[in-house]
Amino acid sequence: MAHKRSGVNGRDSNPKHLGVKTFGGEMVRAGSILVRQRGTRLKPGQNVGRGGDDTLYAMIEGQVKFEDKGRMGKFVSVLPLEEKTENAS
Repeated sequence: MAHKRSGVNGRDSNPKHLGVKTFGGEMVRAGSILVRQRGTRLKPGQNVGRGGDDTLYAMIEGQVKFEDKGRMGKFVSVLPLEEKTENAS
């Protein structure tokens, strides 16, 4: 007698762990993954790169910023850290 199968084809795919990994206002280091996505739902902005699987990652150390530019789409940028100036006394 045949075994009972679960569902239609008896197989289930592994989770892909997609989504936003770093939110607006957070500090990131260069190379940090910002968004894992299928297709370019969010586009790379200033100082953000796009991988072959459409993953967005930070190219510099800084603060994450999400922007909605209307028809142009939604963008993710990384703003550089402001340099601290020390007063010589």
